[in-house]
Amino acid sequence: MNTEHANKNIACTITNCKYHSCCGDYCSLEHIRIGTHEANPTQKSCTDCESFELKA
Repeated sequence: MNTEHANKNIACTITNCKYHSCCGDYCSLEHIRIGTHEANPTQKSCTDCESFELKA
């Protein structure tokens, strides 16, 4: 995965993600998947970036 691409439509501050752009606080993916670990999410903390992968 080329992390030199910064998708400026997806802001991201998770620097230990495999897809974090090396060129700023952006994701390098074309699109991401957002999900939840709750049956009825009511707060921001109930959501997850399901595209996250730990950087090696």
